[in-house]
Amino acid sequence: MNAHAIPLPTIALAPTCGLTTLARLSREPAAWDALVARAAGPTPDYARRVLEAHRDHGLAPADLSCLAVRAGPDLLALLPFRIGRGPLGLGRIARPFASPYLTVTAPLVVAGPEGAPALAALVAGMRALGLAWWWPLLPTEGPVLAALARDSWSIAEVSGFSRPVLDRRASHDAFLREHPHKGRLKDLRRRRRRLDEAGTVTVEAVGPDGNLVGAVEEFLTLEQRGWKGRAGTALACRPETVGFAKTLFRAGDGPVTARADLLRLDGRVVAASLALVCGGTATLLKTAYDEDLRALAPGVLLEAEIVRALHETRFADRLDSATLASAVLDDLYPERTRIVGIVVSPPGGPSPERIAVRARRQHAAKAWIKARLTRLRGR
Repeated sequence: MNAHAIPLPTIALAPTCGLTTLARLSREPAAWDALVARAAGPTPDYARRVLEAHRDHGLAPADLSCLAVRAGPDLLALLPFRIGRGPLGLGRIARPFASPYLTVTAPLVVAGPEGAPALAALVAGMRALGLAWWWPLLPTEGPVLAALARDSWSIAEVSGFSRPVLDRRASHDAFLREHPHKGRLKDLRRRRRRLDEAGTVTVEAVGPDGNLVGAVEEFLTLEQRGWKGRAGTALACRPETVGFAKTLFRAGDGPVTARADLLRLDGRVVAASLALVCGGTATLLKTAYDEDLRALAPGVLLEAEIVRALHETRFADRLDSATLASAVLDDLYPERTRIVGIVVSPPGGPSPERIAVRARRQHAAKAWIKARLTRLRGR
């Protein structure tokens, strides 16, 4: 046999974790997008589209640190993070990157047989920093907690809540038939009749090929007219967040696409929703409604129409409410995913419970302030 005809064995490259920055990652758009497309339980939060929008509008620095796991040219896992002071000023601590416009902070990890070694390499990279981690908005159904436990990290929970999600049924009729809260559905039908009596009601769904620019403008105007505008927290209140919204919910292809849903009464928008669709899940990032029509619940009626569209057009497999907690959607979305804030510490590191005690105090103080502001707005 000719020596050149002897097949050579294929050598699989072991994944390795290294430090990089958001700016350097942006020079590898194809590898980054490929990771999002191949990720297990993908979310848009650490996708290129989202983090670059944060960077371009001053919500994240270009030199944002990232742990990146690679095997050759392939990107197998990604976790953006910061290092700063711990809760109530306690020591130095690492934290996954978070912002008001991110819904979870789970790392991107490739699916399939490469996933377990990639996640193990990522945990090793975290350990190499020699710091405890204060980790907000981590879904418990993912593999991260199990990987940390396998590496003998100590874990203490700071906070947690159940986020409403909705998995698509075989049909909308099946969803209605199986729904556990028939009284809620009856109430929505009553409110819809009252809205129909007030004028002509139409629903508009705007996908990647539609007029997303116009839909985002109408959302910004509607949100600014409400309490968020009065409080100065609406996206339209600051030039950087206006630009952020227009960049994030733009047209374009790739593993993350944008969607808008609008509820109109006699042609004017009375409720609006902006979403990102990634890996079969539509994350409903921003919603707004006409507060003068509060009694008719246009925001919830639009949510019900999005549920109908989910089943009729099959634009996704799951709706994620993207809320911290939602009494409004609890009765509409039957499923739940648990989201926690945790402190984790590597072997030989500081006690996570000691840090968690301070984090709980800080969390409680913020919750009290938020509740107080809500009561004041109600007056």
